[in-house]
Amino acid sequence: MKTTTDSIRELREQTSCGVIECKKALEESKGDFTKAKEILLKRGLEIAAKKAGRAAKEGRVEAYVHLGSKIGVLVEVNCETDFVARNEDFCQFSKDVAMHIAAMSPQYVKKDDVPAEKLSAAADQAQFLKEICLLEQPYVKDPKLTIQDYLNQLIAKIGENIRIGRFIRFKVGESE
Repeated sequence: MKTTTDSIRELREQTSCGVIECKKALEESKGDFTKAKEILLKRGLEIAAKKAGRAAKEGRVEAYVHLGSKIGVLVEVNCETDFVARNEDFCQFSKDVAMHIAAMSPQYVKKDDVPAEKLSAAADQAQFLKEICLLEQPYVKDPKLTIQDYLNQLIAKIGENIRIGRFIRFKVGESE
């Protein structure tokens, strides 16, 4: 199947990848949109892995106050450039993560943040990490994905190092 500018444009709109990347993926997949998306996702994750060591000093702080004003969350999501920090997908990710934190009440961003004595005291460490680590938790809007999976999809789509820096969750009547 011949790759047309319309098919490239459509794939680019669906994936936000570059024109040349979309063209290469469509040629490699012989015009199959599903395979082309998979190719772009795989390439994006490979690029993200290469960029993981790069500094992510830009980003945004997202605030979320749950209905009834009893729970509030502040979350810092970092990226490499201020351009990406204003990206619609990045902003939506930040909002979704803040809402997830309000709903699931994680205590740490990643498993490396959990104190060793707390982890060793847990009977089922894998389950314990899923309960207290944000990146390990099933995403509330799509339980088939973890927050880490959702983050990886965004990194693949945008092509920049993105990380969740820190968060704090407040609940009326609850103290640390």
